[in-house]
Amino acid sequence: MDTQRQARTWHALTAVVTWAALILQVVLVLKGGRVLDESVGPVPLGTRLIRLVSYFTILSNLLVAITTTTLALGQAAYPRWWRVLRLNAVICIAVTGVVHFFLLRPLLDLSGADWAADKLLHMVVPLLAIIGWLAFGPRGRVDSSLLLPSLIFPIGWLVYTLVRGGVVDWYPYPFLDVGLHGYPSALLACAGVAVLLLALTWAAIRLDPRLPGERDDHVRSRSPQLT
Repeated sequence: MDTQRQARTWHALTAVVTWAALILQVVLVLKGGRVLDESVGPVPLGTRLIRLVSYFTILSNLLVAITTTTLALGQAAYPRWWRVLRLNAVICIAVTGVVHFFLLRPLLDLSGADWAADKLLHMVVPLLAIIGWLAFGPRGRVDSSLLLPSLIFPIGWLVYTLVRGGVVDWYPYPFLDVGLHGYPSALLACAGVAVLLLALTWAAIRLDPRLPGERDDHVRSRSPQLT
């Protein structure tokens, strides 16, 4: 099996597992189960669904699902906006795994399908996505001009979370809960996440040329404008 076929197979596996994990979590929400680390109880279904898509975990898994699906289908064009999303997918799912392992995992007490969804979204998908990027790329589709555009999504999510949380008094993660910790601690946590995102993004851009995988070095000469 050649490298290109191996890459498409791995991306297909990642896409299937990620879509399955997302669908499982949605089904659990529809059935009244637990959303990640929270017991939803009497909360209306519409509110539960809005909360579901407010989790960084869900959004980062969705980015992985979309970008690996296109790679598995053998896409031929890589417009700038897609390259930003691909970089976002890899970095954000890495942050999801790190934050879950060190900050959220000790707080969880899940079982059954809720446990399975949690492990898929927070551990299995991050490992598949990161291994796939390290081993197969595709290479040559990131450079320093993507650094700032790639921060729009995660920083935008932090702003959305704080603003919406202040209005509805609900935050997707305990360390961002202003009601529990106050604004100084919540903003400090946001700053920590932002620094982690920036450091991982810069490291990925620097590391990309040194990794194996399909290469397309001419993208570096394309226009820096989003297309």
